[in-house]
Amino acid sequence: MSFEFRPMRSLIFVDCVREEYRHRLQHWLYNTHIPDSISKFTPYCVKYAFYNALPVPPGGERFGTRRMQMTEHYWLINEMLPEMRNNAFGEVMPPEVLRWQGMLPDSDEAIAQMANMTGEEHRSSGGDNGCPPFVFAHVPINWEEDFKGAGRTVKDGPNYRWQFVLRWPCEKTGEKWFHDVMAPYFQNRPEVTRFLSSRIYHDVVGCQFHRLVELWFEGPDEWCTAIEAAKQELAQPEWAKEAPEAAPQAQFPFLKSNFGIVGMFLTDYAASDNMTQFRGNFTMR
Repeated sequence: MSFEFRPMRSLIFVDCVREEYRHRLQHWLYNTHIPDSISKFTPYCVKYAFYNALPVPPGGERFGTRRMQMTEHYWLINEMLPEMRNNAFGEVMPPEVLRWQGMLPDSDEAIAQMANMTGEEHRSSGGDNGCPPFVFAHVPINWEEDFKGAGRTVKDGPNYRWQFVLRWPCEKTGEKWFHDVMAPYFQNRPEVTRFLSSRIYHDVVGCQFHRLVELWFEGPDEWCTAIEAAKQELAQPEWAKEAPEAAPQAQFPFLKSNFGIVGMFLTDYAASDNMTQFRGNFTMR
């Protein structure tokens, strides 16, 4: 066996498609999934945290905004290597979890079809069944590109973080447009206080998204101001006109919501830094 030391970060954008499911999904995460995960990857994962999603701001639905949480890992190795395939215990991943997140159709029939799948197979669901894809994006352990706000500190106040991934119809033309048009636009917006980005690795879990972006604002009002202006100032690019299925929106972000752009709104703080804070599922009395 050979294991490559490969530090990297990963992000999972978790949705909750109905409020009927939120408490059920939270119960599975804290009662089952955290201890399951920590038991498996403690030797090679140095951070594992949950960040609660903030409410979707007006117009945020067009950007594939997910409504449950962002799950963050910092890895020392690639756990998807063939050498890591043999696990003492299987992961507890009932198909209902994918239903609650919208990766499966919201029906009992869809659940029955997924009953015997593994956790990794569940995580590859969505995207080819009419449902949004499961977003599991691995990126370099530190940000690759710093576009704005270097030097900002925690003393500068709380941050309203818009974190999202982009999938271009054509990576070459999409990346060029990002650097030539989108990045300068947000660099020049007074509402944006911080702007960071990295390319997404495709060789870990086969994530089909190309880029992770994080933009910080003072709050949702400032986000709305910048986005309303973008709808007027950012013209529909040629790559969007040439790929109407992948980019059906006439205004920014152009890409198909939940398929070409997925993200959420977050604060600076983790709801649970699981490797250091989780001590068990203690309920309210």
